[in-house]
Amino acid sequence: MIDPLTSRRLGHMALYLGLVLLLLFLRLLPINPVSTGIPGPDLTLALTIAWVMRRPDYLPAVLIVAVFLLEDLMLWRPIGLWPLIVLLGTEFLRAREEGSRDLPFALEMLLVGGVMVAMQVLDRFILGLLMVDQPPLGRELLRMLMTLVAYPFVVALSALAFGLRRPATGEVDDFGRPI
Repeated sequence: MIDPLTSRRLGHMALYLGLVLLLLFLRLLPINPVSTGIPGPDLTLALTIAWVMRRPDYLPAVLIVAVFLLEDLMLWRPIGLWPLIVLLGTEFLRAREEGSRDLPFALEMLLVGGVMVAMQVLDRFILGLLMVDQPPLGRELLRMLMTLVAYPFVVALSALAFGLRRPATGEVDDFGRPI
């Protein structure tokens, strides 16, 4: 028999995986006839960062790497670079999760924006160092900006639809362990 805490974690992991697979499916659909407009946000990245900022115990590093590795394979990106960068960014945020529990949302947005900028700079630097073709810088900056604009909506949807919220300082689980 699985204890309630483990089943809740496994349920949220399955929910995250299902949401990511749905987003990947929608991203692969050929429904965008005009590709010269403003690029859409990277909702997988926004969802991952929002969940790591709220409940890092629901997203193990292996799941994050597996999701972004699958995305690399499906979207024909250099395999392994973006999952590594996302892992570095999410682990940076995970390490600061307890200290950022009481941050106002505006400061959380600044922290997330800074991490996203650092991730983008590192990605472009490594791809440039290896002389790999890259998308135009302006398009990537717009995608990053759109992801940052979508972040509050992803956080709100996660909180309202899936009950994902930050644990309060000193909050304990059903077994009396600190969260």
